[in-house]
Amino acid sequence: MQFIYLTHFLLLFAVCTAHAQGPIIQSQSYPKGYFRPPLDIPPQASGTFAELRTNHFHSGSDYRTQQRVGHTLYAVADGYISRIRVQLGGGGNALYIDHPNGYTSVYMHMHQFSDNITSVVRAQQYKEQKFDVDVPLESNVIPVKKGEIIGQAGNSGSSQGPHLHFELRDTKSEEPINSQLFGLQFPDNIPPTINGITVYDLGDDAFSEHTGRRHLLVNAGAGGNYTLAQNTIIPVNGRTGFGINTVDQQSGSSFRNGVYSIELLMDGAPIYTAVFERFRFDHSRAMNSHIDYPYYILKKTRVQKSFVDPNNPLTIYQNLVKNGIIAITGNQVHQITYRVRDVQGNTSTLSFRVQHNPTYKPEHKNIPGTAIFKYDKENRYSAEHIEITIPENALYDHLHFSYAQASKPAKGYSLMQHVHNRMIPLHLGYQLAIKPDETLPEHLYSKALIVDIQGNSNGGRYENGWVQTTARSFGSFYVGVDTIAPTIRPQNISEGKNMATLSRMNFLGSDDLSGIQSFNGYLNEQWVLMEYDPKTRVLWHVFEKSMPKGKQYFRLEVVDWKDNKQAYEVNFVR
Repeated sequence: MQFIYLTHFLLLFAVCTAHAQGPIIQSQSYPKGYFRPPLDIPPQASGTFAELRTNHFHSGSDYRTQQRVGHTLYAVADGYISRIRVQLGGGGNALYIDHPNGYTSVYMHMHQFSDNITSVVRAQQYKEQKFDVDVPLESNVIPVKKGEIIGQAGNSGSSQGPHLHFELRDTKSEEPINSQLFGLQFPDNIPPTINGITVYDLGDDAFSEHTGRRHLLVNAGAGGNYTLAQNTIIPVNGRTGFGINTVDQQSGSSFRNGVYSIELLMDGAPIYTAVFERFRFDHSRAMNSHIDYPYYILKKTRVQKSFVDPNNPLTIYQNLVKNGIIAITGNQVHQITYRVRDVQGNTSTLSFRVQHNPTYKPEHKNIPGTAIFKYDKENRYSAEHIEITIPENALYDHLHFSYAQASKPAKGYSLMQHVHNRMIPLHLGYQLAIKPDETLPEHLYSKALIVDIQGNSNGGRYENGWVQTTARSFGSFYVGVDTIAPTIRPQNISEGKNMATLSRMNFLGSDDLSGIQSFNGYLNEQWVLMEYDPKTRVLWHVFEKSMPKGKQYFRLEVVDWKDNKQAYEVNFVR
């Protein structure tokens, strides 16, 4: 029986390891063994470094915490806590530890800090009289040792489930680096998955939703070797690019995460390489340029382009030949090869053939446009009811900008303004001003804001006859107003209730349009800390042990971004 089990194990091991591995691409070596794991449970990833997320690359490793909060977190090396941050969304409760070797470890979505850290945070929250604080610290305030308990893993901020978001950053540049390069690896002997490729008939126009696309299916072979489902020569004519739909999966995990590198070769020579070793935070939004953004908007599938837009600032690219774009002539058949690796070197490949064919006529659509916008210049557009200023370097490529207007929506105070369309991403925000019509009364000027066609607030203020805001995307917008105060619903407290057996009081707080700007609680006319989770919309106050017994008076005030205020008052016994 032992021999059978051993034979089965060896066969399974042989199957799991019967795939290609290769050296990963690194700009430098990183210290292995210096950092210990931040948790004492077997490492499993629900997200990996540079994974493609909404409007950004994922900047860390997401450690699964067995679907619960409360696992102990440890300092991964000696150092000192250089920053404590509490956010309403984002990373929630977060710690930053600077280490003497030039790196910073970051721990986000924490459930709670250790007591000595909590005391520093509470002092700052009461000093500023607000929940969300950002506390920089000097090296002598909270030193830590490797393996010292710093708190508990949790689900705070914008986390969608209990986990630890962990990062290692270059302390000086603040660039996040793939933490698996430091030896903090997740078990993985599975090569990346290639789901398909796309051929882009680029022609002479800027990349857009009008670019010709040919999506090709693939077949998976043994050892990470892929072939096209229809393994025929692909005809090309003119400037051509390629894209790949690929993900990685760790051993024993169903999560589909990001790959480490994508190489594109023609006849064995590299023409494009993307390596997810590190990146700059101010470049992260360019993930939208890295992918086929129009296709993602339409199909919610991320194809990673293997050619680079002219104004894409990302530093992840290497070995670029004509930005990854081919324009072959003659009769020669060329071999194109994709080589995709995860951070442990597990490799998948896909090869196919292309040939110039003058009889192949790529589909080129007429691109409508009101004006031509250049990515390397400031662009302005104005009409009777709209003014737009797009700063230099906000666009990734030149744009055939289009504008139109439509009838006024219900509850609107302007015509609907169609500002290009949502298929083109932006790297920077732009100034958008819409002129309200005469139905907007003067007493509502301070309540005016810009709303998109989905009914979401884009902020804004009324000034000199216009409602102005900084928008981050193109789309359809109109002037609306927010006159409705936030709602407060008590969950476990009521007038005259005895709260002696409860550790905290809970409320639900929400706003219908502009969003919650501030919330403040006053216990017996003294400011007290209210905590808030925007995911669940729960507001709460934890009773202090020093709270005197007897009758208590409490007031909660919640204000939205248009200064509409809601208050709740209650008397209770504690």
